[in-house]
Amino acid sequence: MHDAQGRRTRPCPGLERQNKRDFPRNLRDFRPCLSNAAERSLEVVADKGGGQMEASQYETVPVHRSPLPPPRSVGAARRDWTDLATVPDLGTPFDPEMTRHLPEPARRWLQHAIRPGTPLSPAVWLRTHGRIRLGSWRSFRATQILRPPHGFIWAADARVAGLPVSGFDRFSGGDGEMRWRVLGMVPVMSASGPDITRSAAGRLASEFVFVPAVALSSAVTWEPVGDHRARADLTVDGTTHSVVLSVSPEGSLTELTLDRWGAPEGGAFDQHVFGARFGGEASYGGYTVPAMVRAGWWYGTGRWGRGEFIRFTLDQAEFL
Repeated sequence: MHDAQGRRTRPCPGLERQNKRDFPRNLRDFRPCLSNAAERSLEVVADKGGGQMEASQYETVPVHRSPLPPPRSVGAARRDWTDLATVPDLGTPFDPEMTRHLPEPARRWLQHAIRPGTPLSPAVWLRTHGRIRLGSWRSFRATQILRPPHGFIWAADARVAGLPVSGFDRFSGGDGEMRWRVLGMVPVMSASGPDITRSAAGRLASEFVFVPAVALSSAVTWEPVGDHRARADLTVDGTTHSVVLSVSPEGSLTELTLDRWGAPEGGAFDQHVFGARFGGEASYGGYTVPAMVRAGWWYGTGRWGRGEFIRFTLDQAEFL
């Protein structure tokens, strides 16, 4: 048997059983079937008397999430990908009361973004497509593992001068890196070091909005900014990054900004305004996240037209 991503799976012996009374004694039979399922738990009903079933007759079994396989272009970062994708068995179910201490815009966003009862997921796997500015605008497709504040790996494929370019950006294990190759063999860009690490940490902080449950974790503290904005202070590897979110009256995210370390247009590394504008929404596994993103340097200034460097659409998300 194979799942939707073509990965080989084992058969589900529990599904072959016909007597419901057998199910509670054989819950482990279902584990191999659910490693890539949308739900994070299995509820099996045992009809103890053949009559009406009560809530106490439901048994919830945590299912360990198998790491999603890294794309080939990740190369030497495969172990980091696996580490980021390996998460605890089951998060605490979301209760809107968890947001009662937050500023109103943050509370409005999270109650819109997380369906009540959804397990709080610390990580997400994303598949996207869009255009990135590499001299001129180029089409790309990407997959990403994202687990704030621990790290991310973004692996993408594009074409430059008619040749395929693939590689990855990452922040993991406290280090940032970019590594890109033509034809999968010839290096065209490799960068690491303190400046790359600091910039990648800022990117990680800005992308926590794709994992809404992180907003409720100890890694984030909140401050009100106004009726429609709140500031999230996210600590990444000991450094705090302040991300200001703008939230619509309905609870959807409209934009974010932060001061991020970088060297736009090849200049000297320094703090620059970085921002993203969101459009549309998509829902996966109890979470609602932005569906379209435009992002870049000097957001909200007269230099935005030069600083914007990526536009993408979310194609798929799997919360871990």
